[in-house]
Amino acid sequence: MTTRTPCVVGLNLGHDGGAALITEHTTVAISEERINRTRYSPGWQAALLYCLHAAGLQLNDIDQVVVSGIGNEPPSWEETRLGHFGIRPDRTVAVDHHLSHAYTAYCLSPFEQATVLVVDGGGNSGDTETFYTATPKGIERIGSNAPTRRRTGGIGAAYEAVTNYLGWHEQEAGKTMALAAYGDPNAFPDPLFDLDGTHVHGRLHHTHARGIADLVARTGWQVGPPDTRGDQLRGADLAAYLQAQTEQILTALTEHVIATTGLSNLCFAGGVALNCVAADKLRRLPSVTGYFAPPAASDRGQALGCALYGWHRLTGELPRRPATNDYFGRAYSDAEIEQALKRDPRSGLVERRRAAFQWRRESDIAATAAQLLADGHLVGWFQGGSELGPRALGHRSILADPRTTDSSTALNSKVKRREPFRPFAPAILEEHADKWFDLGGATSPFMLLAPSVRPEKTGAIPAAIHVDGTARVQTVNPDHTPEFSGVIEQFHRITGVPVVLNTSYNQQEPIVETPAHALATFQASGLDAACIGNYLVERATLTP
Repeated sequence: MTTRTPCVVGLNLGHDGGAALITEHTTVAISEERINRTRYSPGWQAALLYCLHAAGLQLNDIDQVVVSGIGNEPPSWEETRLGHFGIRPDRTVAVDHHLSHAYTAYCLSPFEQATVLVVDGGGNSGDTETFYTATPKGIERIGSNAPTRRRTGGIGAAYEAVTNYLGWHEQEAGKTMALAAYGDPNAFPDPLFDLDGTHVHGRLHHTHARGIADLVARTGWQVGPPDTRGDQLRGADLAAYLQAQTEQILTALTEHVIATTGLSNLCFAGGVALNCVAADKLRRLPSVTGYFAPPAASDRGQALGCALYGWHRLTGELPRRPATNDYFGRAYSDAEIEQALKRDPRSGLVERRRAAFQWRRESDIAATAAQLLADGHLVGWFQGGSELGPRALGHRSILADPRTTDSSTALNSKVKRREPFRPFAPAILEEHADKWFDLGGATSPFMLLAPSVRPEKTGAIPAAIHVDGTARVQTVNPDHTPEFSGVIEQFHRITGVPVVLNTSYNQQEPIVETPAHALATFQASGLDAACIGNYLVERATLTP
C-alpha cells in the first residue's frame, strides 16, 4: 500500500474480541463471536480474515495494526501473537482501552467539539470512568477516577456485580436493566456511590457476586438469595435500586465533567453507555446540548476505536466518519445466498435441525415481509452488511407485529426463549417518531434511548412497550436504511401503524452473520418465514 492509501487494522484482545479495517473509503468491522458462534468470545483471527476478504486486501497490505485489551497495561507484542501472521513489531501499536472507546465515540459522532465520557467495567490502569475533550485537533484526556481507587468502586463494576449476583453473566447487564422496572428503587436506604468532584467512589469491595454478598454482610440489606434470575421480588428491588443509583451518579458525573471541559456536546462510550434508560436521562440534562453514543459502545467497538486511533497516528488526520448506521459487516451476493439455500456445504451451513423448507426469489421482498407481518407471522429479516453493535437494526433482525401481545408471546415461546420480563423493541419510521414516543425531537437510530411511549399510542403497539411505559426505540431513516424502511412503510400502508417489532436474528446464540447462519436459525426455531436478501424462505410439508 502507498502512503496515499493507508490500511489500518484494529484488534480487540479482550472479551468481545474482534477486528476492524479502515482505508480512505472503506470501513469493515466484526466481532469474533459472529463467526465462531460463541457469545462474548475473545479472539480476532477469524475476524481479521473476514475484514481482509471484505476489503479485497491481504496481510501484506496492512500498514499498521493497533491492539487493545483489558488488564493493568495494554497488550504487549508477545501477547498479540501477530508474529504468526508475519506482522512485525514495528507495524504494531498498543492503545489504551479507554482511549480506544473515546476514538469510537468522537470519530463517529456528528460533533466538531465534544466532551467524551467513557464508563465501563474496567480498562487499563484501573480506569472505570474517564473523560476527554475532543476537537479536530485531537482527543485529550482530562480526568479519570482516582488512580488509587480499586476497580470495584466503579459504576460498571457495580452493575456487573449485581448482574452476576442475580444469576447472569456480567455481560448480560441488559437483563438487570429490564428487571429494574419491576422493582422498588427505594428499597435500600443508602447511596451506592459518592462523587468527589469527578471521582466516583462506590461501596463495593469485591467484583462479581462476591461484591454483593459482602455488601449484604456489611449492611444487613435483604436482597434475596443469589441466582434468582428475576424470579423473586427482592431481586427486582436490587436491580431497581442499582438502576436508580446508576442514573443518579451518571447524571452528577456528567454535569461535573461538562463543567470541567466547557464543551456541552456529550459523546458517551463504554459498556455503561448501552444502558438506554440512563442514557435517555443524560441526553435531557440542561447542560447537554447534543448527545451521541456509538452503536458499538461496549468492547464490541474496541477494534474500530483502535483502527481509528491508528489512522490518526499514521496519517496525522483525525478521522471524522459520522455514523448514520451500524452496518460495518459485508454484504452477501445472490450466489452466496443460493449456495446456502441449496444446502451446499461450501456455504458453511450447519443444520442444527434439518427441517423442510421451500424458497423463491421475490420481486419486492419488503412488501412480502410487510404482508406476512400484518398477517401475524414471525419473519427473519437478513439484508446487507451486519451490525457491529449488540442491537439488531434492520439488517439481522426478527420482525413481528407490534399491535398485539400475541406476537411478543409467540416470539418468545417459539424463537427467543428468554426471560419473560424482557421487552421487545419497536422500530419506527423517523418521520413519525415524535408522534409516538417522547423523543423531544431527537432521533434514536441505534436503539440506545428508552423514551416513554405517548399515552394515546400505547394501545396501538402493546407488544413493544415495557412495563414502565418506555420503549427502547429505533428510529429508521429511509436514506440510511432503505430496505428496512421499505418494510415499515409497507406495513404502515397496510395497517396504519408505522412501527414493527424488532429483535435480533438469533436463538440463544450470537446474531447471525451469514446466509447459512440465517437459514440454520430459521430451521431450528419457530420462525414462520425468512427474507434473506431477495429470497423468501418458508416451511414446507414433507410428502411421502
